[in-house]
Parts: sequence; C-alpha cells; structure tokens
Amino acid sequence: MTTHHASATPDLPLDMIIFGGTGDLSFRKLLPALYMAHLHCNLPPDTRILTIGRKPWSREEYINEFMEAKAKPFIEKKAFDAAAWDKFLALFEYVRMDVDSIEDYQRLKEVSREGVRRVFYLATSPDLFMNICDNLSAAGLVDENSRVVLEKPLGHDLASAQEINTAVGRHFGEAQIYRIDHYLGKETVQNLMVLRFGNAIFGPLWQAPYIKRVQITVAEEVGVGSRAGFYDKTGALRDMVQNHLLQLLCIVAMEPPVSLDPDAVRDEKLKVLRSLRPMTPEDIARDTVRGQYTAGAVNGEPVKGYLEEDNVPPGSRAETFVALRAHINNWRWANVPFYLRTGKRMQKKVSEIVIEFSELPFSIIPSGGRNYGNRLVIQLQPEESIQLQMLAKEPGSGMHMLPVNLNLDLQQAFTERRAEAYERLLIDVIRGRLTHFMRRDELEAAWAWAEPILEGWAKSGDKPRGYTAGTFGPAASTALMARENAVWAEESQ
Repeated sequence: MTTHHASATPDLPLDMIIFGGTGDLSFRKLLPALYMAHLHCNLPPDTRILTIGRKPWSREEYINEFMEAKAKPFIEKKAFDAAAWDKFLALFEYVRMDVDSIEDYQRLKEVSREGVRRVFYLATSPDLFMNICDNLSAAGLVDENSRVVLEKPLGHDLASAQEINTAVGRHFGEAQIYRIDHYLGKETVQNLMVLRFGNAIFGPLWQAPYIKRVQITVAEEVGVGSRAGFYDKTGALRDMVQNHLLQLLCIVAMEPPVSLDPDAVRDEKLKVLRSLRPMTPEDIARDTVRGQYTAGAVNGEPVKGYLEEDNVPPGSRAETFVALRAHINNWRWANVPFYLRTGKRMQKKVSEIVIEFSELPFSIIPSGGRNYGNRLVIQLQPEESIQLQMLAKEPGSGMHMLPVNLNLDLQQAFTERRAEAYERLLIDVIRGRLTHFMRRDELEAAWAWAEPILEGWAKSGDKPRGYTAGTFGPAASTALMARENAVWAEESQ
C-alpha cells in the first residue's frame, strides 16, 4: 500500500477511540493534548472521543472521577477555559470493555458511528496490540479510512517487534499505522531538519572531518516511581535508546532527503540505522556502560536507590542508565563517534544534542592551553533552544579568547504558541501526515542494532554499575569520553 494516499485532509468526521482510556498516559498526555487541539480548533468539527477502560463507570462517573479529577490538573492553568472544557467534555463517551472479549467489541461498534474516520490509539501494554487489532477487525470496525496509533516500546526485542508489526499489518496498511515517538513531535527536533537542510552555512560542515563528535543526552531527575513492574523488565536501553535516542541520531546523521514526503524522509533515516556499525562482544565491553542508581539526593531531597523502590525484585539487574559510543559506517561520518547517554535520577533534567566541531588545524591566537572548538547545542528540555558556541576576544588588553553563545531564541523570535509534542503528533495523525512517525523497517533496523547489546550484557553476567542518585551516572561514563580526551557537555561548562 502506498504511504500517503490516506489523504491529508481531515474531511471525515472523527471517532478517536482510546484503548487505555483510564491509564496514566491518557490523563497525563493524551487527553490534555486533545483538549489543546480542541481549544485551538484543530479537531474536525464533528469529533467524538471514545475512551475505553475496564472500570464499570457510567459516562458521568468517567467525567468526574477521571477527566475532572485526573486529566484536568495536567492542563496548563493559562490554557484552561471553562467554556471550552465543557464543550470538550461533551465530545466524550466512555465504553467499558474487556479487550479480550469479542462481545465487547460489538458494543464498541454500536457506539461508534458509520462513515467516520476511526483513529484507534493503543495506549496499552504492547502485548495487547495484536489481540486488539484482531478483535477490531473481526467486529468490522477497521476500514480503509481507519488509522491506528501504536505507543512504544514496540516489542521487547526484534522477534516480538516483528510479530506485532505483522499482526497489526494484517488489518492495517503501512500508511494507516502511526508508530508514535513523542520526541519526534518536539519543535526543536523538527527545527533540526530546517537548520540542517535550509541553511547554506551548515551544509558543507555537517560531516567528517569538520565535526569531531556528537553527544546525545536524555537525562531525567525522576526515578522509576510507580512504573517499576514495567521498567524492571524493560531497562533504559529498551525504554529510551532503541527508540528516542536512535531517532535523534537519525535526524542528526541522515542525508538530505529528496523532499519532505514521509517516505523520502524515512528512507534516509533507515539508511542511517542500517549503517550503524554492529557491536561485537569486545565493542560492548569497551564502548557501553550500564548503571543503576543507588540512594542519594535530587534537588536537595533524599531519594532511595533503585533496589529499594516498590515492586523492584531483590538483586534486579535492570539498568537505569546507559552510555555508549556508536559509529556510522559511511563517508559522511567515518570515524566520528556518536555518544548516547540516558538515565534516571540524574543531576538535572536535560535533553540535548551537542555537535562538537573540530578545532582549527593551526591557530595564531593563544588559547591559554585550552582547546576550544565550536559547538552547536540543541536543547529539547527543559527549555527548547539552539546555541552556537563561538570564540570571541576577552575585553581588555591581550588576545585572550573565551567562548560566547550565539543564541537562536526561538521563544522570542516566534511569539505564537508552540504546541506540545503529543498535541502536534495527534494533529498529524488526524490529518494523515506520516513524516514524524516510524516506519516498520525503521523500527526493526533499530531493534536489530540494539538487541546484540542486550545479549552481550546478559552473557557477560556483569551487574550494572552503581551511581549515586543526583549525579550524571557512573564514573565509567566519564571514562568512556576521557579515552578520547573528551568530556560530556555539562563537565566542560
């Protein structure tokens, strides 16, 4: 099936059907994002939202117990409008369902309208995806206008990802499947495409030998919280590296696509994933670091270690931190290391991409013994910003250089409201825009690269290295950089 004939016009009335409609993701992200889309008139005029859960609630109980009590607090105070909220609530129906019961899908069919575009959002555990799609299809709820949104992590390894993809693909064409990664909805990530492919200044320099190394960090202050049951089986590599970090790496490293057509963009990302140098057992031992947080303090508050968290089995070896060095085997990136790092209970919440340019081959200006290269810092969280680190003369006599930042202040340059990632991606789903979603072959290529690392760790039998909560991970992560005479971005400031 071709990719984009699922037309980009939100012409049909919409039934947005959310499986997992009483879950965490729904009240924290999806429902606030749909409210914002409603507030800014980005939902088709004739929209209904059907939320599905197991609780035996009436519609009123769902509105009161869930929408009012749980979802509403996640809407920004300044965006809350009581009249708009009431109109938003009027779009809702609650459908009590057991997703394994065929009869319950008939009830859903009675509630859903004919002749509409049904968007099924599967905000459930991935092991339910196959069953839900089979049952939707058996109940006659899937047609050529339907779309399905799959939340990560898609599978536990390559085989389970392929199994889910095949099962969903039996009922939905590839052009109807939206594998969501909310990092791809962030404004600065989408801006990176424009920065790279819309500015002549970066084009010739965006390659070896002008770029010396690339760092991608997604650090969180939070611990595993109430997700220990899920997290302990998953770990940081599956939860963050295999999807978010590799997607960011693709956007940094890809060749210019021939157009912004969804398949043109995704073809180039796929080439990057297939060019990642596979890791041998020796590479895994040398170029990966896995850690697990121990008791410490975050923002001055004492916090417990991972093994003391509720529902974590004693002696668990789940990693809450990963740092690794990756290489892309192609002409553009030959010998340029990509350092990826993610962790929970880190010193601060920060998601950023740091492009380190090479130093000048020869400089007449004294640097005081320090090697200052130029850096491009693209920050996704907590604030979205882009900075280019240049060198300037320190005021006064002498010719001492100091780094200064050229700031692309996107907040000031563009005064209109910036949609949150989930809101932007949900609007893309409704309008049939696939560019910022993963294609099946992309997802499977990412798993094919990540899986040997998981297997290597399992075979080695090594425990994750402990790191104190509130730090930037184990010392071995610093050592990984130090081998190349390099430091992580926060250590160089």
